[in-house]
Amino acid sequence: MVGQTVVLIAVNGSDIASTNQADALQEIGGWTSQGMVEGYPAFSNLDARMWILPGNILSQDFLAQRWKKATGESVSEIIFPSRHSAVSGRPSLTLHPIGVPHLDRESTSPYGGKSGDAPPPSPRLASWWQELIRVHSDTDLGEPFDISLEVTHHGPWVTVPSLFIEVGSTSDTWGHFGAAKLLANIIHRGIGLDGGSGIGSWDEHRDAGTPVLITLGGGHYAPRANLLGVHHGLRIGHMLATYALPFEQPVEENSEPGGNWKQSINAAFSSTKAAYPGGKIVFSMDKKAFKGWQRQAIRNHLSSLNAPLLTSKSIIALLESIKASP
Repeated sequence: MVGQTVVLIAVNGSDIASTNQADALQEIGGWTSQGMVEGYPAFSNLDARMWILPGNILSQDFLAQRWKKATGESVSEIIFPSRHSAVSGRPSLTLHPIGVPHLDRESTSPYGGKSGDAPPPSPRLASWWQELIRVHSDTDLGEPFDISLEVTHHGPWVTVPSLFIEVGSTSDTWGHFGAAKLLANIIHRGIGLDGGSGIGSWDEHRDAGTPVLITLGGGHYAPRANLLGVHHGLRIGHMLATYALPFEQPVEENSEPGGNWKQSINAAFSSTKAAYPGGKIVFSMDKKAFKGWQRQAIRNHLSSLNAPLLTSKSIIALLESIKASP
């Protein structure tokens, strides 16, 4: 409907993990055909839209603008059901925001996105992570699946909050329909298709002052965010792995290091603020991931942004104080 605001579920028609989640969503019910949009099938259910796109989803840039141009509907957020690839080959279920903020702006990202930048992360990340933990513990998938958040990585480039929700990690499990059904149920309830209010939506008045965490350093599977993200009252923004904070050691003592580390932090900070208007953005750093001069450079830069750098213990104490306040 022209003028309506919708949540867009962007499905990769050549990815069985993505199409299985789409099929599972349609099996739950309520979906009707919306015809073709840009020549590709689209479906409607309340304030949600499903768009079956061809080829590599990582190159499908500007989806919100394209949808509005074709339909007249504004897109408030995008959900990407997808597959996850990992060398370990372990069955897994993952969630993550997107972006390649550490790459040179002039370079072409090999995995899509806008080099040197990151789209707004979905405000639903922490809440859906908690829901994934809960549902996973109550569901027998016939084989063990790891669950994890992942750090910010890959494309496409979009301008509205988004997240990837994935089945991994090889062709042996990409087609696991039970796993797809588990994730589809989170999407269904998570965006309110069950008639509820959804899981993890953000309201700048209701949620003003709520802590929003950006993590710095560590591995691809975001261990710091995994642990802190289980605490109710904390939201999660971008998560930058050590590799997404590239440093070049300064030639002169006490001079600022080179490299794209500052660019990466700035992109994560500005897009997380955009996703969480009124939120209290805080950072947490894996100290072991950085050398002393790198840690000091990060501290100095966050100070210039007026962005608190907190330990895990301090974050938990902050949440406890918020919970205890009248």
